[in-house]
Amino acid sequence: MSVAERAAPAATYQPELASLNMGSMNFGLYPMLNRFKEFKHGWEREHLEGSKDLVFRNSFKDIEYMLETCYGNGTRFEFECYDTSHLYNLAHFADRGLVKAPFFVQSVFGLLGGIGGHPEDVLHMKRTADRLFGDDFRWSVLGAGANQFRIATQAATLGGNVRVGLEDSLWAGRGELATSNAVQVKKIRSIIEGLGLQVATPDEAREILELKGGDQVAF
Repeated sequence: MSVAERAAPAATYQPELASLNMGSMNFGLYPMLNRFKEFKHGWEREHLEGSKDLVFRNSFKDIEYMLETCYGNGTRFEFECYDTSHLYNLAHFADRGLVKAPFFVQSVFGLLGGIGGHPEDVLHMKRTADRLFGDDFRWSVLGAGANQFRIATQAATLGGNVRVGLEDSLWAGRGELATSNAVQVKKIRSIIEGLGLQVATPDEAREILELKGGDQVAF
């Protein structure tokens, strides 16, 4: 798809928030073939094998196009950063005045081609973001696969925000497939509240991220 095609949904429907990946990367899912030998659908094996030659493209030109196309309609971005280089890319666009604080930084862990899922990797991304952005960002984490709840718990203890869902992991626990996004949301909520923390309401989240409001979208 062209960058214009990729930007079209956000440009047309003007959501409060849209994802924007902050750099190109190899995106390897093929190690899953070592764990799964039988598949329900014919496309699954081909998709995984094809990731050996998959480059997830987000060039500086692409990112600049997305920002210039969508910022004018009030849409803010979840800046997905798969490695420290992506944090530096975000800082580059901030220096150019193309993004405005507070930056919503979604750190992604545990995907082959990006930073790993070790606790030190989480700390390294957080330290780097703190150094680059100071108080001008809101930090969140996304742990892929089995990393999801462990990394989310670590981030919560560090004062961060968390993301869960079936796009990131199919699991609700060790050996337990999640039947819905809601299952994962309920589980991480119980973990957060068990730590003595509180989940923001939708209105509080809009205020924290300085979103324009659900009444100002085009859908």
